[in-house]
Amino acid sequence: MEQTNHSPADSSDFPEPADFTEPDLRSPRDPQAVGALWDQRYAEKGTLWSGQPNGALVSEIRGLRPGRVLDVGCGEGADAVWVAEQGWDVTALEVSKVALDRAIRQAEQRGVTVNWLHSGLVEASLPPASFDLVSAQYPALLRTDDNAAERALLSTVAPGGTLLVVHHPLPTAEEAASHGFDHRDYVGLAEVAALLDEDWILEVNETRPRHVAAGAGAHHTEDVVLRARRLR
Repeated sequence: MEQTNHSPADSSDFPEPADFTEPDLRSPRDPQAVGALWDQRYAEKGTLWSGQPNGALVSEIRGLRPGRVLDVGCGEGADAVWVAEQGWDVTALEVSKVALDRAIRQAEQRGVTVNWLHSGLVEASLPPASFDLVSAQYPALLRTDDNAAERALLSTVAPGGTLLVVHHPLPTAEEAASHGFDHRDYVGLAEVAALLDEDWILEVNETRPRHVAAGAGAHHTEDVVLRARRLR
């Protein structure tokens, strides 16, 4: 999703399930219900996001040597396809089959190979410490008492690898309530940062402007960016 990965690009285009202003974005706990929710949202439009890679992703991976990358909540595939074109070995997961089918078509049209997974992050049972880059662009990850989603994110990063999580700034309590949304249902950057221990270096944790011309997330004008490197 912008997304689980749901997102847009700083031209807006990844599953952006964390688009907190969407009135239909509730917090079902059953994985099938989550997938059905996102299938419905994607099916309402022929294209939901801009089709461009997220700007924060593009800027933050400059200088990184291509390796294995996990795209969490890949949505319609803009990030996954673009990263594959940069020489990375890409695994991309998405809970919406509708979005994933669109992503697969994009990859075929662009002539790149991506390992696509129809799954949520926690349910995917990914091999630990196996990705040089884990990218979660505007992910709609449900919070749990055991921090399952946050721990899944961190556990997949290989020693020496990079974790990149990008979100929109949190809405005010009044904004959230007006849309029937409680941000406490979802993992934010603060929850991810809280689990970074001595095995990690926090390299970026900031709010910056973003400029997106198209797609469902184009009304957002700021990104909150967290980048951390795993030491061991």
